[in-house]
Amino acid sequence: MPLHVTALADPDRTPSSHRLAWLARGDDGAPLGYAFLRLFTKEGQKHLAELTLHVHTAERRAGTGTRLLDTAVAAAREDGRRSVVAQADADTPGDHFLAARGFRVVLGLTYARLALDELDAVRTDAIDAIADRPHPGYRLVSWHGTVPDELARTFAASRRALDDMPMGDTDYGVVVWDVERVLAAAEAVADRGDLLTTVAAVDEADGSVAGFSELVVPGDGRGDGLHYGTGVLPEHRGHGLGRWMKAEPIRLARTRHPGLAGLVTDTADGNTHMRRINDALGYVPTHKVLEYQLDL
Repeated sequence: MPLHVTALADPDRTPSSHRLAWLARGDDGAPLGYAFLRLFTKEGQKHLAELTLHVHTAERRAGTGTRLLDTAVAAAREDGRRSVVAQADADTPGDHFLAARGFRVVLGLTYARLALDELDAVRTDAIDAIADRPHPGYRLVSWHGTVPDELARTFAASRRALDDMPMGDTDYGVVVWDVERVLAAAEAVADRGDLLTTVAAVDEADGSVAGFSELVVPGDGRGDGLHYGTGVLPEHRGHGLGRWMKAEPIRLARTRHPGLAGLVTDTADGNTHMRRINDALGYVPTHKVLEYQLDL
């Protein structure tokens, strides 16, 4: 069947990236699939592009995915990118498609879920006990949406806690965070109608942020929330701050969003420390996602 790929204008532009978009259609104008290519624009990641590609189930194995992929890869090369990354659930058509077209697996991610609506008193008490346990020299603070002005600078600086997060062989580069980027990220969550809660451990010696854990909940407070990154600065590790900070958002989610069904988190397979924290808090693995990379 004749196939037409049309470039689209995509308004999804942030201070750190923008996207190219294409729509594949048949002769009758019916959409068959689409592709997005996110081009990172901040220092440390200008070599990288991220691909999202989807073909309607009934239209697969007819060349639509390959055509969209070729178009996106050509655009990445033209823009001077060094690597294109894409994700797919393990052992799915997307997984097999990428593997057959020159992409290689560079990272495995394990997704896990904590069923809030099934927590019993024993598990609830255990989580609360972790959140309530004092950590001499540190205190927990939390906020909704954008970071308070008095913490903005050290919160942005604390984002380097994720710089040494296990990333396998991914050509990810280094994400450089400043206050502008922190504020933009919070605004992006709000713009799509979701609710961002951040819990941070503050060093009582100087009032700086030593680590953080982020939770994003649907705007209606229902369904599943997403437990985003949790990180502790290297100089503050070894005090149990990671588990402490990840327990407190669970308690906040239970009390502030009683209609929330669960929380979902993803962790690199090589991040054994965070996987142990997830296990201790009651997260149960659900599925694996593979990060693929094409070297241009």
